[in-house]
Amino acid sequence: MNRHAMDHPASLSNIARRNSVLRAARLPLLALALTLAGCGSSTPQAEEPPLAGAQLGGDFTLVNTAGKTVHASDFAGKYTVFYFGYTFCPDVCPLDSANLMQGYHRFAREHADLAAKVVPVFVSIDPARDTPQVLAQFTANFGKELVGLTGTDQQVAAIAKKFAVYYQKRPAAPGAPASAYLMDHSRAAYLMGPDGKPVALLPVEQNGDAVAAELAHWVH
Repeated sequence: MNRHAMDHPASLSNIARRNSVLRAARLPLLALALTLAGCGSSTPQAEEPPLAGAQLGGDFTLVNTAGKTVHASDFAGKYTVFYFGYTFCPDVCPLDSANLMQGYHRFAREHADLAAKVVPVFVSIDPARDTPQVLAQFTANFGKELVGLTGTDQQVAAIAKKFAVYYQKRPAAPGAPASAYLMDHSRAAYLMGPDGKPVALLPVEQNGDAVAAELAHWVH
């Protein structure tokens, strides 16, 4: 009788059992390897900006402190910070502008390359008094990087509507000149992305450190 013919079925059975054991031992290792591979290949989800999806911003026509017409497209590819106020404001606007620019300058010292992508903008909601010349004197107090914009009543009303900004003239106090009126207005500094979409509100009501931290968080 052929010895090899007799041994062959038993050999195949042994090999099959051995392969089965090896496969069973490899399954947990394969599962672990796939899990680790999945972990290694995944990337963290980008944090969604607080103002994502908000209907804020859009095109506008204003003039800068040199009297030059400015449109939203002039800031394309840049982060912009829009703050709405007026130069005759006795307290809030100067304080917020100081905090904004202190934060911007601190951010610039730590991240010069990123700060070059940011344009802080002060939009006057009091065009009757805030001529380009008056606005230029005001913005110069906080740094050459602060862009001042003003315009006609209609132009200012149009951009304020696009940023959901409230403002209203308050009559001058009795006995005071008519030109000594104050303006009620909402208080916010909008950080807009390079695509013109809203990103976050900067905490200008706090201090420069808070503004710098928020810029560092969102500007990249």
